[in-house]
Amino acid sequence: MTGRDPDAQARRLASESLAAGDSTGWFERLYAAAAAGEATVPWSRGEPNRFLVEWTERLDRTPRRRRDGHDQRAIVVGCGFGDDAEHIAGLGFDTTAFDVAPGAVRAARQRFPDSAVHYGTADLLNLPAEWRHAFDLVVESLTVQSLPPPLHRQAIEAVAGLAAPGGTLLVIAAAREEGEQVEGPPWPLTPAEIDAFAADGLNPVQMERLADGPRWRVEFQRP
Repeated sequence: MTGRDPDAQARRLASESLAAGDSTGWFERLYAAAAAGEATVPWSRGEPNRFLVEWTERLDRTPRRRRDGHDQRAIVVGCGFGDDAEHIAGLGFDTTAFDVAPGAVRAARQRFPDSAVHYGTADLLNLPAEWRHAFDLVVESLTVQSLPPPLHRQAIEAVAGLAAPGGTLLVIAAAREEGEQVEGPPWPLTPAEIDAFAADGLNPVQMERLADGPRWRVEFQRP
């Protein structure tokens, strides 16, 4: 395994991709390099995000049955190697998880060959129409911040649009102040960007500014 700085590697690949006019192509290059043992995916820890685990434990997110008798549906945005998706599926949700990088989806399926999660490749900026307002739980952890700031609003609208009536959206992201300049990726989210998740009719339920990072953990719900 490479001893190079994984964040520096990601920034180099992102810079090359953005210079070529491709805002997301660097993800597949990163996962391909990781599969070859030439890079480390900097946001992967080999376990579910601890802020997600904390949230599910604290709020007892055991899903209820829908009126039609089926399990509640969840979707994990930018699933990477699948740890968060497996955690959510383990709570009983009928879970869909997607990533723009085919290499990430392939690796998730290899890591969890008997998984009940529906893994697939999809572009957050061009999601299937049938996913709109279709999920009882939407988990967005660290994905929007991996895109350059000019794409944040479009990505935020896409994420918010996944939550069904009565559904919940959980956002976990690094935080920065308005006007604060950063060299990404990642490009942490500002307070205004967090507020933008509510533009599609979602209501903020709990907003936490965690000292670790610092980062956001924010829960929204659609009436």
